[in-house]
Amino acid sequence: MPAYMIFTRDGPVFDQAEMDTYSSSNRSQASNFVQKYGLKPLAVYGAMEAFEGEAPDGIIILEFPSADDARAWYNSPEYQAAAEHRKKAANYRAVLVEGI
Repeated sequence: MPAYMIFTRDGPVFDQAEMDTYSSSNRSQASNFVQKYGLKPLAVYGAMEAFEGEAPDGIIILEFPSADDARAWYNSPEYQAAAEHRKKAANYRAVLVEGI
């Protein structure tokens, strides 16, 4: 069953250098993440429209073959090293939801 990791950014980026490091790290690991975890980006900061409530400042939606694959990716040393830079750069929420 597919699973989706959804990141929402709430507020502005407050350290662009850290965000650049995070982005660069993810780009350099992209093919590894695809091969090892089946990661498939579905939406990355695309245009959005809020129908109820306030829209976040940014949304990223990643698809994985399973929730276990998503957890393995998120908890991997490679991603966690990158995530430390994201956490210093802006306020995010990360949610894992199983598909149908």
